[in-house]
Amino acid sequence: MTVSYLELGEERLTDRVRRAWEKLRECRLCPRDCGVNRRRGDLGYCRTGYRAPVASYGPHPGEEAPLRGTRGSGTIFFCGCNLRCVYCQNYDTSQYSVGREQGLRDLGKMMLSLQRRGCHNVNLVSPSHVIPQILGAVAWASRRGLDLPLVYNTGGYDSPEALELLDGVVDIYMPDMKYQDPDVAERLSAARDYPEVNRKAVAEMHRQVGDLSCDERGIAVRGLMIRHLILPEGNAGTKEVMEFLAEEISPDTFVNLMDQYYPAHRAGDHPPLNRRPRRDEVASAARIAEEAGIQRVCRR
Repeated sequence: MTVSYLELGEERLTDRVRRAWEKLRECRLCPRDCGVNRRRGDLGYCRTGYRAPVASYGPHPGEEAPLRGTRGSGTIFFCGCNLRCVYCQNYDTSQYSVGREQGLRDLGKMMLSLQRRGCHNVNLVSPSHVIPQILGAVAWASRRGLDLPLVYNTGGYDSPEALELLDGVVDIYMPDMKYQDPDVAERLSAARDYPEVNRKAVAEMHRQVGDLSCDERGIAVRGLMIRHLILPEGNAGTKEVMEFLAEEISPDTFVNLMDQYYPAHRAGDHPPLNRRPRRDEVASAARIAEEAGIQRVCRR
């Protein structure tokens, strides 16, 4: 199977790059709708200007099995974020941008390096605010032999305008579905509209790539993967998330019920997030997914 951006073709991909860079003049690429001129170096909510800041990159053996395979998922961790999660486990890079700004060629070279090291995909972690830079790097690298699937690994706070630019470019979407209660979303991530935005984003992602498909080795090649972090006392809205996926997306949606939450960053100031989920809460989440009719659930 040919990866999406190669099927799209160089001319159309180049047009996407041009359109994306134009949007940075008055940035409204994410639901924050800042309107700042990032091409001039102005900073909006994501605290990112012209260049994409990268914290680290390399083969990652800890991702979901269809991504990591036998040789790892080729992760590129971007700094900055359009959310302010009080429990963020990567807050040093997401909130304080501890990393190094990269030009398009440097970012493209990272992608090619991951391919040479045998990774199964290029896994773009926290990419929502650096879509123009990603598209430019993919265009540059694809002319030099890049042919790995692209994974869009996002917090799930993505706008239709941004996702439209990625249609026919991204092979695998892996968004979080964090909350279904606006009050919880506001309190924990400073994004009251997260539930509404997130549902629309997930629906658009599924429209573009469909249910997850894998090759004969079990390696993901295309489709939607959902991450749902189990939070104490039902703060993640698991029942509503699973019912939405089963009824409005697909019962064959690949869902990772993540049970590794631990208090980080400022979680201690937001009980009950100052503790890990209990075993009964984790078991309840798995039961809810099963009762909703989700057919493909993994636990990690």
